[in-house]
Amino acid sequence: MSKPNIANKTAVQNSAFLRACRREPVDYTPVWLLRQAGRYQKAYRDIRAQIDFLTLCKTPALTAEITVMAVERLGVDAAILFADLLPILQPMGLHLEYLKGEGPVIHNPVRDNTAIDRLVEADPDSQGYVYEAIELARRGLAPSIPLIGFAGAPFTLASYAIEGGASRDYRHVKTLMYRDAEAWHVLMDKLARSVTAYLNRQIAAGVDAVQLFDSWVGCLGPDDYRVYVQPYMRHIFDHLTPGVPAIHFGTSAAALLPLMREAGGDVIGLDWRVDLSEVWSRIGYDRAVQGNLDPIVLFASPEEIGRRVQNILQKAEKRPGHIFNLGHGILPETSEDHVIALVDAVHRFSQK
Repeated sequence: MSKPNIANKTAVQNSAFLRACRREPVDYTPVWLLRQAGRYQKAYRDIRAQIDFLTLCKTPALTAEITVMAVERLGVDAAILFADLLPILQPMGLHLEYLKGEGPVIHNPVRDNTAIDRLVEADPDSQGYVYEAIELARRGLAPSIPLIGFAGAPFTLASYAIEGGASRDYRHVKTLMYRDAEAWHVLMDKLARSVTAYLNRQIAAGVDAVQLFDSWVGCLGPDDYRVYVQPYMRHIFDHLTPGVPAIHFGTSAAALLPLMREAGGDVIGLDWRVDLSEVWSRIGYDRAVQGNLDPIVLFASPEEIGRRVQNILQKAEKRPGHIFNLGHGILPETSEDHVIALVDAVHRFSQK
């Protein structure tokens, strides 16, 4: 790995995104978008038509190209590595496949203590293609653009591992939690250690911030979150490389936000179902916040997009520590021009 250029490190640390993560004053509100590289972009679809998704995720040159391409096209203030949450489950012993029309499927879901005992912690070396993609993307990005790495949070990874795919009611997950808490804790401990090692290797490879996605945690109530999830999130945040901002994001998690704040993270990601102003005051202004436009707004006119942007910026009250984002990922049918209009609106209306 080449030695970092000191001037480049200074430029990226002075970026609006990293300054906002640290709750420092900025000249404008930084913006990046969940799934900013993806199916709504023709250039991505052209690449994807030639290669299956899992192979794409494991081809560093292509994932780096997709990562950089989105930044250059949209004008956002940070890049997020193009990758997926689930390949880390493969070296643990799970058989992962992405099926057309169904998404990710685990062919050997774990639903009892015997299956959980057979799982091993993921060797961070198994994700070498991710670290190579980070180095390539970092070289391809402008020096002032931060690169965000990420991982799935233990609960979301456990949910996929147990359910075997998407779920409406999380019946198998909750059944295991309630019937065999000991097995649940063994599984979560393995996942938390694996995710921690994985994120720290991403940091060593060159990412400037990391985000933990807890996409499914909103199915839990506060009492269950406190017992079955919070200790493992706290373990991860407590053991990440110091000095690198960490974003803690969950969906449908309004009731859990105070507990998520307790678990850790420099930035708390918000989905669109909460009022940014009210939630930030409840979380505390000693944390930055990220969010929280409804992705469906991008199907509206550019004028309506601008109005909604202004509304969220007003709720943030120019307080240091706001990063503009969507409350969930960009949908595949979204107009790329409308995404660009959103980014332009954030920059225009937030100029100080």
